[in-house]
Amino acid sequence: MKPPRSYRYWVVDVFTNQPLEGNPLAVFPDASGLDDAMMQKIARELNLSETTFVLPARRPDCVADVRIFTPAKEMVFAGHPTIGTSFVLLEERMVPDGVDHFVLEEKVGPVPIRVEPGPRPLIWLATPPIEYGRKYDPAACADLLSLGVSDLLDVAPQLVSAGNPTIFVAVKSKEIVDRAFLDVPGLKTLIGTDSEPLCVFVFVPTLEGAYSRMFAPLYGVSEDPATGSSTGPLASFMMRNGLTSGTAGRHLVSEQGTKMGRRSILHVCIHGENGTVGIDVGGYVTPLAEATMRL
Repeated sequence: MKPPRSYRYWVVDVFTNQPLEGNPLAVFPDASGLDDAMMQKIARELNLSETTFVLPARRPDCVADVRIFTPAKEMVFAGHPTIGTSFVLLEERMVPDGVDHFVLEEKVGPVPIRVEPGPRPLIWLATPPIEYGRKYDPAACADLLSLGVSDLLDVAPQLVSAGNPTIFVAVKSKEIVDRAFLDVPGLKTLIGTDSEPLCVFVFVPTLEGAYSRMFAPLYGVSEDPATGSSTGPLASFMMRNGLTSGTAGRHLVSEQGTKMGRRSILHVCIHGENGTVGIDVGGYVTPLAEATMRL
């Protein structure tokens, strides 16, 4: 019988500067020797929204290959794992000192990262290309969220994706956002049995940006405290539907996870012109624990 091998990992809280808030993430900075099946088992064991595994980059322009797993499946891209893993790579000196721009290799492709230095760095990711899909019946989406159709803004819910397909539903108040309760069988009926898993993102526009919640039961996550992969599409959806001015250089803030006691602050920077608009999503990371798993 082979002796167990030890794997170090970090637990960090992402999109917060307060411990035990934001979205927790486990990061294995050296996952060499772990196969896909074992990565999935570890993610299920830790039972966080996501767990990431860092491997040597296969692309010369990337500093690392990052694999992202929920308790149920592997993701092609996710925001809080990208931000949190970047923080750990910086802390582990796996990114050269003084470098404030680097690229991570993920299933979706290369993801550019930039770092605003400080006592605790503000880490930004560049949102991958955003795609728009079908629109959904407002009444059906209201039922799906245990709301009335009068609770929704006059904006058709729509599927938008930057690698993580999400249905966006705009409502009229924070109280309505907090009252939403997802009907999981209803979600499966709405999207059909042949569809890939989807997330449902309910939000209200605010003066700062948005107040939001995100449900992802088909990924093994009943509710996600902070969803960076959906926040770029959120900003795009808001701009397209006149829910924010979306002017070049505008900064927005999405507050998420508050209802579930995991308040998260996601910063959004919109830059560029019309057809070449870029959306960066950023946040702070708070280290919580370092541990060793023996397998």
